[in-house]
Amino acid sequence: MIELLHVEDDVDIRQITKLALEFSGGFEVVQCASGVDALAWLQNHTPDVLLFDMMMPGMTGMELLTQIRLYPRLAALPAVFMTARVQGAQLDELRAGGAVDVITKPFDPMTLGDRIKATLQTQVSLR
Repeated sequence: MIELLHVEDDVDIRQITKLALEFSGGFEVVQCASGVDALAWLQNHTPDVLLFDMMMPGMTGMELLTQIRLYPRLAALPAVFMTARVQGAQLDELRAGGAVDVITKPFDPMTLGDRIKATLQTQVSLR
């Protein structure tokens, strides 16, 4: 079972994402509505993969990832971003900041789980 931390401020997207990942099988999904909530949860947990919305009030997904990377036990966690704004420069910035994948919103719920699994498999192959 892959434990995935999903951080998203939009309730509807959280629900769709959780259903999509649980339907695809193999995921245990933990969700937080903000970066602050995620940092609090991460004090006592180490998921297998991170899935963050890019644009959230208070703390962007990139700001959250920057904070997480300060903890040695969390520094190498694969991070996937979900965003409605994907332009070449932003995509390059996210990858340079540590994203292993960027998923465009709106996303296809039927393929979300397989895409994240494929991304994780690629990361294992690269090591």
